[in-house]
Amino acid sequence: MTIDDFKKEKISAMKAKDSTAVSALNVVINKLMLATIDKRAKGEELTDADVVSILQKTEKELLEERDAFFKAGRAETVEGLDKQIEVIKKYLPKLLSKEEIKEIILALPDRAVPFVMKHFKSEYAGKVDMKVVNEVLRSI
Repeated sequence: MTIDDFKKEKISAMKAKDSTAVSALNVVINKLMLATIDKRAKGEELTDADVVSILQKTEKELLEERDAFFKAGRAETVEGLDKQIEVIKKYLPKLLSKEEIKEIILALPDRAVPFVMKHFKSEYAGKVDMKVVNEVLRSI
């Protein structure tokens, strides 16, 4: 998705009077705009992998914030953050399962840890949790 796509989603959320979705989309749009500026300064364009990475980081930040408010006993804030996390998750691609990761690893010619990790980072960026890849690789 592009920044324009997220802006359209934000407008839809505004029309639906969904302030939680608007908040979450504002955060994503701001981060995407900053990333675009950084990329342009280097003479590069924002890729789909960059967008997925930003979405994943945003989700992680919201989860950490949610945990902090949960520990502080702020249930109303936790509920709002849960809704924002759900909004972000709608735009994240489905991650590969452990079984799919295992099949890919078994099909590789070299199963050395550096080779496998490099392969997944380059071929499956944003579609796989690297911690899960490491877990599956060590179990083989």
